[in-house]
Amino acid sequence: MDDGAGRTCIRWTDTTMSDVTNTKAQPPFDEILIREYLLDNPDFFSRYPELLLAMRIPHAERGAVSLVERRQEMQRARVTQLEEEITSLLSVASRNEKIFMFNSELSLKLLQAEDLGELRQILSVELKAQFQFTHVRLITVHDIDSDLSHIWSERLKPGHYFGRLTQTESQRLFGSEVGSVALSRLSEKCGQVIFAIASADPIHFHPEMDNLLLNQLKQLLDHLLPKL
Repeated sequence: MDDGAGRTCIRWTDTTMSDVTNTKAQPPFDEILIREYLLDNPDFFSRYPELLLAMRIPHAERGAVSLVERRQEMQRARVTQLEEEITSLLSVASRNEKIFMFNSELSLKLLQAEDLGELRQILSVELKAQFQFTHVRLITVHDIDSDLSHIWSERLKPGHYFGRLTQTESQRLFGSEVGSVALSRLSEKCGQVIFAIASADPIHFHPEMDNLLLNQLKQLLDHLLPKL
């Protein structure tokens, strides 16, 4: 710019270094549009196969890998995940089948019980032998027994309970300390009766576990006890 005296001077602008850096940092394209284009045109890389090998993707362990290598890695991870899910499903199915077979055999034996004492004996012996439980009991709750009444009204308010007990509760239900328990209220037609199972393992019974076995046994006992 001429300053009026024949000299040329340079006009300084307010542009700062950070402005220049920010301008350079902004990509000259819209990444979202590119993403959408690639999703809408899955054959793009088949038309330009050289890009598959030319593109490099940062990798935490190997520095950088090609797009093809990255896709293969993701596919292997997905296959591994699916294999683990299938194994888990097969394990659950196998467990449920064993529970069904055990319950079928136990039901036949309980149906042949002639009195309550024999039913208690069959229930205890079979469950302990099959699952290594330490205690299996049918406990009648009387209103004058404050400890049992508290367990009935508080612990068993939802109908069943899986987990740990206090020392006092363990002593009252089983006569000794136990690891973990499964407790269930039987129906009103049986009276106030608790179906109680204990394991020495502190984590065998826990609140998140499936109640398939306990629920099936409860339904059977609800049917049998009023008849004995």
